[in-house]
Amino acid sequence: MALTTRRRALTTLGTALAAPFALPAARATAGEHGRRPRPLWRAHAHNDYEHPRPLLDALDHRFGSVEADIHLVGDRLLVAHDPGDLDPSRTLESLYLDPLAARVRAQHGSVYRGHRTPLQLLVDIKTEGASTYLELHRRLRRYRHLFTTCVDGRVLPGPVTAVVSGDRAARAPMEAQRVRHAFYDGRPADLGGPARSSLIPLISDNWTLHFTWRGVGAFPAAERQKLRDLVGAAHGRGQAVRFWATPDLPGPARDALWGELVAADVDHLNTDDLAGLETFLDAYRRGKP
Repeated sequence: MALTTRRRALTTLGTALAAPFALPAARATAGEHGRRPRPLWRAHAHNDYEHPRPLLDALDHRFGSVEADIHLVGDRLLVAHDPGDLDPSRTLESLYLDPLAARVRAQHGSVYRGHRTPLQLLVDIKTEGASTYLELHRRLRRYRHLFTTCVDGRVLPGPVTAVVSGDRAARAPMEAQRVRHAFYDGRPADLGGPARSSLIPLISDNWTLHFTWRGVGAFPAAERQKLRDLVGAAHGRGQAVRFWATPDLPGPARDALWGELVAADVDHLNTDDLAGLETFLDAYRRGKP
């Protein structure tokens, strides 16, 4: 893909001045490091914890974003989609925080050696938002060396950026904090609001609430323009874009929709099929979608 004007501007300023959330700029400036293939910053592992090796399978496929659903049970943060699947041994620390800390130590300060763009850890809160977030904040503070931090509105990049999604009651305690080790997953309605990317670096929503197209036939011109306008508005505010509920069964429809998302510069592509998205993005990068 050709570099956009926005990417050229960020590249000129340099990574020291570029916001850690400006993923398109990071993609444009990332080079090959030895023979190691580049990370796939667009690739988002939906419900990552359901894979045989949570986090590790996504990293093996070079994903730039992983999703963990959390439940506050007593004073523990357990990872699962539904309450019936809760397992006391599957904590946020055991599945994500401890492995990430070990990997960053081994990789000399980054999740992917030689690449300073943060991995995104999307934490989806499944229990009451305010209390669960405050417990999450306590846990992240113990690993503060690992996470991108916001201090009085100033963003200090770290190896991992935690973004809080799920129950919307998490927003109020986050906004009240002077120091945060996590950020908030906004919605398209937030594009017209006062919150900056230092609070809301990511705009996410259900694809089906905005678009009728599911990858079959031609993408309606009006919907294509709506998608590009939404992405442009978010990028203009320094925010990334993600959709969930996009088709995820292997086949032409999924690949067609992924192709439109990449062409529109959507920052994160949701999938449960790690190998499938890795193959698609590598082929797209080579010009063979």
